[in-house]
Order: sequence, then structure tokens, then C-alpha cells
Amino acid sequence: MRNQSLSTINSQLSSVNSQLSSVNSQLSSEKDVRSLDAMCINESQLEHKWYHLLKYLIAGIFFGIILVKAEVISWFRIQEMFRLQSFHMYGVIGSAVITGMISVWLIKKFKVKTIYGEPVTFHPKKFDKGQVYGGLLFGFGWALTGACPGPIFAQIGTGATVVIVTLLSAIAGTWVYGLIREKLPH
Repeated sequence: MRNQSLSTINSQLSSVNSQLSSVNSQLSSEKDVRSLDAMCINESQLEHKWYHLLKYLIAGIFFGIILVKAEVISWFRIQEMFRLQSFHMYGVIGSAVITGMISVWLIKKFKVKTIYGEPVTFHPKKFDKGQVYGGLLFGFGWALTGACPGPIFAQIGTGATVVIVTLLSAIAGTWVYGLIREKLPH
């Protein structure tokens, strides 16, 4: 009787082990697939002291000053763009796209590494209709609020404190997306 119950327990354990193995292989393959979608994960394993972050603060302040001086945070400039009344914003965005294309080409051509020697990798992305819907939603929000994520902090820094409502809305939207992300088709 005792041998029979031990063999039953062993068979149940074996069944559980095979199910766990199956789940682990699914998780591994799903992780491999998920790593190629829009989820951004910093894969660096480097640990730094707090003052290493100061360079990002300085770069952000410098970027904010450039945005202000180029007038790309101006609600009026953004409205001119959406009403097709001025080329200013299209020129700024177009030059940024061209600069990005050349930068990515150079990074790939010369196999550039990060400042810490880590390889820079680009994963291919496949086009999905959700990108069109997301782009339209982003464009509508940009047109209505006069702000996109880059200049929000620069706008707040110039004294346009009403943009805090846009910032809080963007944070809320990101939080909701994080909640429902797994249920959305990717």
C-alpha cells in the first residue's frame, strides 16, 4: 500500500515537472518574441553611482534650451504646422529624421559600442495597423494640447504651467497602457 502511494506521488511529481518544463519553454520563447516588440528594456547590467546620472540632467537641460530657442515648444508654431501654414516645424522634424537615419547608418556601419563597451543592437520591427491608430491618436493629442512628450518639461520650465495637465494625462495614459498591454494585439 505504501509503495503504491509512493508511486502515485512520484507519477504526480513527474507530471508536475513536465508541466513546469513546458511552461518554462513557453515563457522562454515568449520572452524571445516579446523582446522584439515595442517594450523597451534596458539590458545593461552596469551599476553606477548616483552622480553618473548628472550627465543626463545636463543633457536634458541643454536639450530643453535648444527646444525653446528653436521655438518648437511654441503652441502657435505647432498650430501653424497642423494648419499647414508654416514649414518651420516640418523642417525641424525632417532634419531630425535625416540626422537619425545617418546616425543609425553610421552606428551599424562602424559597429559603434556604448561608452562602456557594450554593443549597440537594432532589432527589426514589423509594421502593424496599431501603429497607424497610435500615430493618429498621438497626432490628435499633439494638435489639441500643443505638446508632445519631448517638450512638455521645457514648456513647464518656461512657465506654461497649464501643461502640467498634459503631463499628468500622459502619465495616466502610460499607466493605463501598462495595465492593458498584455491584452492588446502586438
